[in-house]
Amino acid sequence: MRIFVTGASGFVGGAATRALIGAGHQVLAMSRSAKSDNLIRELGAVPVRCDLETIAPDDIENCQTVLHCAAFVEAWGPKDAWHHANVVGTRTMLDTALTAGASRFIHIGTEAAICHGQDLHDADETVPLAPDSPYPYCATKAQAEQLVIDASRSGFATIVLRPRFIWGPGDTTLLPAIEAMAGAGKWMWINHGRAMTSTTHIDNLVHAIQLSLTEGRSGEAYFILDDGVIAMKDMITAMAKTRGLTLPETSIPAWLADGMGRTMEAVWRGLGLKSDPPLTAHAAMVMSRDCTLNGQKAAAELNYQPVITRAEGLAGL
Repeated sequence: MRIFVTGASGFVGGAATRALIGAGHQVLAMSRSAKSDNLIRELGAVPVRCDLETIAPDDIENCQTVLHCAAFVEAWGPKDAWHHANVVGTRTMLDTALTAGASRFIHIGTEAAICHGQDLHDADETVPLAPDSPYPYCATKAQAEQLVIDASRSGFATIVLRPRFIWGPGDTTLLPAIEAMAGAGKWMWINHGRAMTSTTHIDNLVHAIQLSLTEGRSGEAYFILDDGVIAMKDMITAMAKTRGLTLPETSIPAWLADGMGRTMEAVWRGLGLKSDPPLTAHAAMVMSRDCTLNGQKAAAELNYQPVITRAEGLAGL
């Protein structure tokens, strides 16, 4: 199969590209720089110099499937950064894929698309999207997902995969952030890390991507999860230990973290500061709310089962 991938120089896109090449597929990948060209070639794929603004149908000509991994996932940035990358970028990719004649569009979504600050307990895909979430990342990923679902009504096969707390070898965000905060003496728990969470090892997400090339119902979203759930503190502590780090026990209550996050964002915006705030409202929410999800739909319709356990994944970090 000939597949076009966005975000191939990132954590998820890179892992997916490597696996797809290994399975014998031909992969073309969006590249925005010479550095990305080199990374993509090292994976075995063909770099195509374009971005979410300039991509044209000729860039993905003869590709049967588009795998859209690119997104703005940063905790902080310009006010319109999330909308521009996540909503406008997804709309552009859908339009371009349709014009180019691709038959399937696999969108890497997130559980954040249903989050507006609530606890989630054994939530399944019937929980409504949260396009008006107060958190820009959540709102824009919900809006992007709705575009993908709507596109299926024109006969275009679209699949949304929703991982939660993506982790594993090659992680460029989560574990490096833990290491940096711990190294600077800034790590702090919220509610003592008691929030319960589902997680998604990168190998399990890549497995789901491969299944989605042929499996799944068009216009549907699927939670892609590891086995079981775990306390946030237990998961992060275990990850830190793989780097020889012992995290402090210092903790603040959720109500205080929420207020600090909102206040810091307001101050940073008001003063036009370019650095990241020490705490954002979104980060405070993620670390303090339960988020346990139900993966039965993926098991039934994608034939998905985890290929690696959480214990095995931690042993391999």
